Amino acid sequence: MSTFLLEIVTPERKVYAEEVNMIIVKGVEGELGILPNHIPLVTPLKIAPITVKKQGSKDEILAVNGGFMEVRKDKVVILAESAELPGQIDVDRAKAAKERAEKRLKDAKQENLDFKRAELALQRAVNRLDVSGKK
Repeated sequence: MSTFLLEIVTPERKVYAEEVNMIIVKGVEGELGILPNHIPLVTPLKIAPITVKKQGSKDEILAVNGGFMEVRKDKVVILAESAELPGQIDVDRAKAAKERAEKRLKDAKQENLDFKRAELALQRAVNRLDVSGKK
């Protein structure tokens, strides 16, 4: 079965670089499945998990918090604001961030709050908790 190189890069570091058979991502227009020799494409990504499929091994799930994906014939590069493997996620920190964001959204009616920023913080925290498997 053919493969392609998947690279996931954040401003701080290269999070992932391996040969894979398929990835499933959530773009702003919907879910996309990318296989080897996919047509070239650039698309913004939602804050959502990415599923990585490799022959002979269990699916890998990564928490990717927005960014862009560039698809080439033999390589996919995801430029993400942040990305983490399940073992890298600080569950306690993610739970605390989720609680803070929920409180800010609840109190948004009384305060002059940046609603969109609080909503994005909540989405990032929920994404991390989903990927870590510890909601």
